[in-house]
Amino acid sequence: MNVQFINKTSSTSEPSAGHTHSHDGQSSHSHDHGGDHGHTHEQLDHPATVTNDIFTREDQEFLIKNKALPASRILAIETGGCPHAAIREDISANMGALESLQAKFGCQILFVESGGDNLAANYSRELADYIIYVIDVSGGDKIPRKGGPGISQSDLLVVNKIDIAQYVGASLEVMDRDSKLMRGDGPTIFTSVKKGTGVDDVASLILAAWRTAGSPGTAGAVGDTE
Repeated sequence: MNVQFINKTSSTSEPSAGHTHSHDGQSSHSHDHGGDHGHTHEQLDHPATVTNDIFTREDQEFLIKNKALPASRILAIETGGCPHAAIREDISANMGALESLQAKFGCQILFVESGGDNLAANYSRELADYIIYVIDVSGGDKIPRKGGPGISQSDLLVVNKIDIAQYVGASLEVMDRDSKLMRGDGPTIFTSVKKGTGVDDVASLILAAWRTAGSPGTAGAVGDTE
């Protein structure tokens, strides 16, 4: 089964545009990115997700407890080793779980959570078409300039917990500058998920990439139609 995710190229994609966000909740500025913004009110039918942990199902249990999705649409993989190997070197377990969810629910979009924020980790393009790498300010403003595939090669970099930057001595301006140096024109969004800041921007970029993939935008499976 061919599981369609998000980011296949399309000759019908619209010209690139910028997005605007705020670091401090007051003043705003923009970053350029490829593709157009989506509408966060748009809903996709039957989303599902796969989580990866070493010896537990902690992330799956968290998502179920917080009712992110119906429990049947959240599968967990216990990798028995570094979860990052299961998204890059040997993707068979994750691909099998995704194919199972696709066959059962006819998903329009599927998510894979890798576990952790190893700077050396990145998804295989055979597994994921649109890659989001998330860091937070508690690691210090040095993290973006340390680079690594997650920082430099992801389709979207998210810097979370900006509301606590002043308390941990992290400069959002430094992180913004270094993210641009490491990523070029690749989009970076600063968020405070707990406060809802920047979440709409993240959702908009995901939906824009989903539409660029040529997805039908209607209910039903999005895999092979042949």
